[in-house]
Amino acid sequence: MNNVEKVSSLGQSIWIDYIERSFIESGTLGEWISAGVRGLTSNPSIFQKAISGSPVYDQDIRRLAQQSKPIMNIYEALAIEDVRAAADLFLPIYRRSGGADGYISLEVSPDLAHDTEGTVAEARRLFAAVDRPNLMIKIPATAAGFPAITRVLAAGINVNVTLIFGLHHYQQAAEAYISGVEQLAASSVNPAAIASVASFFVSRLDTAVDAWLEKSNISDVLGTAAITQSRAAYDLFRSIFSGPRWQKLSHQGARVQRLLWASTSTKNPAYSDTRYVDALIGEDTVNTVPPDTLKAFQDHGRPQAALPADSSKREADLKRLTDLGINLETITEQLQQDGVAAFADSFTKLLQSVEDKIKGFYS
Repeated sequence: MNNVEKVSSLGQSIWIDYIERSFIESGTLGEWISAGVRGLTSNPSIFQKAISGSPVYDQDIRRLAQQSKPIMNIYEALAIEDVRAAADLFLPIYRRSGGADGYISLEVSPDLAHDTEGTVAEARRLFAAVDRPNLMIKIPATAAGFPAITRVLAAGINVNVTLIFGLHHYQQAAEAYISGVEQLAASSVNPAAIASVASFFVSRLDTAVDAWLEKSNISDVLGTAAITQSRAAYDLFRSIFSGPRWQKLSHQGARVQRLLWASTSTKNPAYSDTRYVDALIGEDTVNTVPPDTLKAFQDHGRPQAALPADSSKREADLKRLTDLGINLETITEQLQQDGVAAFADSFTKLLQSVEDKIKGFYS
């Protein structure tokens, strides 16, 4: 049994945070699935790097451009083809797991992060266009995103709530999910028909907090903020999905909204390259990792249960950060704003790269 399979036996699913056509067509993704990977996530940054950096898309771009397709339509055609191909590879896992795993995530346009109606409309459109039961639509955990999440779930569409950086974002994401499931159940639809994950971004918090600590010459809590907050999120998850409100839905077949640890590649070379995988293994969770981190974990990761963690140490670490004047809610709010902006920028660059390729064909 390899490390990914061992993690699966501990109740956590490992997904891969990457998509690119040659990665699918070469059989590499199929090899990872054989090794135990149980799902895939994508985002605008991943698609931007894939499409701009690979000639494998050029023939389709040229063909679609000759049909006078708008740039946005060309991008969507490329992305949908890749997502469908990946979804088909994961479909056996989806079926064997009864819809618990085997999902592929596709994000709504980052330009809709503050547009509830636009998000709902695009989620419906993309889900219908991909036409795969194991698709999750990614919707950001913004003020406009939360009501959209509830409505999309109530329409029977799987949702990956993305860009969760803090506990306040996570609590609202869980509330949006439960409200959506309640509406679905009230319409006499089996709530087991949908699934959702709450993507909690991890390593970027250490990057932000450590920068301040290093400037202040404080070393005793370097590299603790991200894992400490994630452990607190896991405890909050267990509390939310054990109360009477949830139990009523659970008895009707509803699935818990699993916490998905995102941004789990190590940014600081001084830390272990499997740090954010090793420390966050727990039941009813997912960890989505980029290929390099996945390879590292297979080679030398520590596949053992790490959650729930010692609550007294977690509270002490949180108190220490607070005593130092570090306001995690303020920091994570800024990280989310930066994340929305970064994805919007990647999306703009993605569309520009498609346009530049088209111009290059005729230059």
